[in-house]
Amino acid sequence: MIETVATTPYSDQKPGTSGLRKKVRVFQQPHYAENFIQSVFDVVEGKAGATLVIGGDGRFLNREVIGKAIRMAAANGFARVVVGQGGILSTPAASNLVRRRGAIGGLILSASHNPGGPDEDFGIKYNIANGGPAPEAITDAIFRRTTTLDNYRIAAAPDVDIDTLGTSEVAGMTVEVIDPVADYADLMERLFDFPAIRAAGLSMAFDAMSAVTGPYAVEIFERRLGFAPGTVRNAVPLEDFGGHHPDPNLVHARALYDAMMAPDAPDFGAASDGDGDRNLIIGRGIFITPSDSLAMLAANAQLAPGYAVGLRGIARSMPTSAAADRVAAALGIPAFETPTGWKFFGNLLDAGMATICGEESAGTGSDHVREKDGLWAVLLWLNILAATGRSVAEIAREHWTRFGRNYYARHDYEGVDSAAADALMRDLRAALDTLPGRGFGALTVVEADDFAYRDPTDASVSAHQGVRVLFEGGSRVVFRLSGTGTSGATLRVYLERYEPPVGDLAAETGAMLADLVAAADAIAGITRHTGRTAPDVIT
Repeated sequence: MIETVATTPYSDQKPGTSGLRKKVRVFQQPHYAENFIQSVFDVVEGKAGATLVIGGDGRFLNREVIGKAIRMAAANGFARVVVGQGGILSTPAASNLVRRRGAIGGLILSASHNPGGPDEDFGIKYNIANGGPAPEAITDAIFRRTTTLDNYRIAAAPDVDIDTLGTSEVAGMTVEVIDPVADYADLMERLFDFPAIRAAGLSMAFDAMSAVTGPYAVEIFERRLGFAPGTVRNAVPLEDFGGHHPDPNLVHARALYDAMMAPDAPDFGAASDGDGDRNLIIGRGIFITPSDSLAMLAANAQLAPGYAVGLRGIARSMPTSAAADRVAAALGIPAFETPTGWKFFGNLLDAGMATICGEESAGTGSDHVREKDGLWAVLLWLNILAATGRSVAEIAREHWTRFGRNYYARHDYEGVDSAAADALMRDLRAALDTLPGRGFGALTVVEADDFAYRDPTDASVSAHQGVRVLFEGGSRVVFRLSGTGTSGATLRVYLERYEPPVGDLAAETGAMLADLVAAADAIAGITRHTGRTAPDVIT
């Protein structure tokens, strides 16, 4: 039996760069999750008889909302739902599953790297048939539908047992519960040289942060690659991530960093985030920034079987350092600069214009799926280490000696009053025309703009994607507000200084960026607008 339930719209269901993210208490309001899911289904065309993938990162509320989503899919005409056992699917694994099964799309229940638990965060994201996040045209349509919705449809049936592998039926729709790890692990084994990695004798520490990649990492690293039991730390996904903040950066993965800086550190250290799409790379005694990691992976990707034919192009988000651009130039392939948000890479990947993509926010991936992929990045690093016999530090030094070094950091000011953050960006944009030619300490501004992107595949334009201030000599500062939080605003300030191969390639990053930090505050009035004298997180 199908029920039509009367409801009233919520005014705050506009998806951000990675779906709708709010506090759990917001999603627990009557009909809140159902309203958003119905709005997604109302916008999706061709759902009658189609397959839908559903899964999430295991955070609090995951199972409850999956039960509702399955029964709503049955009431909205889908023929089949494929769901990960226990409701678990990492974001890259979900993308792979959508593509492999020919699904019309997928619902990914996650707030990515945000904390989980009854008082923390939850999210719902819709991915389209290519396995990637819905583009702005679709998310805008979903939001418009949320503002007018007056009912949703749901099957009056018990929740499906999602802990038992196999198939069942809800209101005439097939529900298939699958092993969430197997298909993804098989894909990784096709892309990378597992025998070479096994034979290399490497030691490793991987922190799954009590999040979704635990089962994937145990299967791939410990079982298939033969790393010692216990290589994967915090391997069991927990609804509150064990109290961790599952963001793989040097603040929230401090224990891993400290272990990798110790005299007895393993050869390689890595971590992933809440839903498995981000990564942290640390060698013995050396942290590799996400921007450098993208460039180094691209420069050496041909060492892995899945990329032996070479790359078609490299894409990076605008705030990501230009290190990858220099690799593209050396390889004679295109380099693309896009707005922040993985969905902007999807068109380039689908058009065969790019092979490897990356964002400074610890997201790296390739055309194997249409999401960033934390374990993929870790495996490509392991493949490179195995193929070259070199350490992470040696790979980094050789790279900088060839291409030069982009000293780079991101300063996050979290939970800033939204009105204050908006005022800062508004004043900054109003001052753009006055900045060129002005000096800030030893730095002189040569250009300042509000970044806009014209997609080379469909000519769509995305404006107001972040303010860029460029200085003589190639240094720059970028300011933007993040769309991944659930309360207040996060101001992100990106700082970059390029040193050519003949420059100082082994200096401390903070010292090299000190003049840019001062210039950023003077230009944007960060302290004046926010009251903050220092960032909450530096990555």
